[in-house]
Amino acid sequence: MKIRKQIALFIAAVMMLFSCIPDRAKAMNGVSAQSAILMEQNSGRILFEKDAHTKRRIASITKIMTVILAIESGKMDDTVTVSARAVHTEGSSIYLKEGEKIKLRDLVYGTMLRSGNDAAVAIAEHVGGSVEGFVFLMNQKAAEIGMRNTHFANPHGLDDSENHYSTAYDMALLMRYAMKNKEFRKISGTEVYRAPASPGEDWDRVWRNKNKLLTSLYEYCTGGKTGYTKRAKRTLVTTASKGGMDLIAVTLDAPDDWNDHIAMYEYGFGHYMIAKVNRKRMVKKIRDSFYRKNIQASRDLRYPVTEEEIKELHVKIYLLRPKKDWKKDERGIPTVVGKAVLYLGDQAVDEVPLLYKKGVSKETNHSIWNAFHFLGVGSDG
Repeated sequence: MKIRKQIALFIAAVMMLFSCIPDRAKAMNGVSAQSAILMEQNSGRILFEKDAHTKRRIASITKIMTVILAIESGKMDDTVTVSARAVHTEGSSIYLKEGEKIKLRDLVYGTMLRSGNDAAVAIAEHVGGSVEGFVFLMNQKAAEIGMRNTHFANPHGLDDSENHYSTAYDMALLMRYAMKNKEFRKISGTEVYRAPASPGEDWDRVWRNKNKLLTSLYEYCTGGKTGYTKRAKRTLVTTASKGGMDLIAVTLDAPDDWNDHIAMYEYGFGHYMIAKVNRKRMVKKIRDSFYRKNIQASRDLRYPVTEEEIKELHVKIYLLRPKKDWKKDERGIPTVVGKAVLYLGDQAVDEVPLLYKKGVSKETNHSIWNAFHFLGVGSDG
């Protein structure tokens, strides 16, 4: 009986141990992808990751880079003449014809929604002068963004080079960068696009987005790009927004990628909220007679936190010593005189410049601690 009792106590202890495993770890065990990451878009905070820095093949999510470079080229209204090289690119296609003329904008939609490899090559040749020239631009942009474990060898992601790879983390950085562009956000979130008919055809091309999270599976999805090759397997980058929080999910080599993304999003939306310090209120703690009515923050402070982390948040304000000649500046041009920094414990997680401009704010007795507003999942943000 004594031995049985000890065994029972041991089993109970083991069960209690497993029940205390954080939801983050449980989520990791449930993700099918070899590499995965969930990132909050505005701050870049990683909410969940699994082997996110391992270099892997990425297939057609490569085209996120192709599309953002096309948009940034300023040539979206150009007419492109399709080359033989573009037409004969293997894999997924929007069925371009050699010599046909088509707007770069239409090629971009065909690349993003239908993953046309022919369209990606046509974009590369027009924007970069050649595929090779465009690949140089891709790697240059990757370096600018901070994608340190990425190298592009083509504009489409086909397995034609051993030197074409990235990581889940780097692809999240790329999507975060791309989503700052208004036109990219529109294209990424388009479910159906109609392009003019190809030569000899009587009907327009109608392209439906391959991203099933956007079109049917997840109501909070706002965009993304799918990918697949035999060697890379299934790759996927998507975005989702809910309750004032914008998330990015990436999976590489994921047999159950749709469900992986939904699970990560539900984890993120369920465990994090956006802590917000209103830009008008954060400066009201200042009592210096020179500054208190004449200072403003350029934007709100924001950061995703769990409920347990809220108590660790605090704000510090750093100001330059006032200069007499600031009062004499009648031009009305704000001068940067300091910064407001949001801390999570000892770590600075967000900061905004503080601007001096006479008469920009009104005195109040509110404390800066009353400036926090927590934007929960169900709120208007």
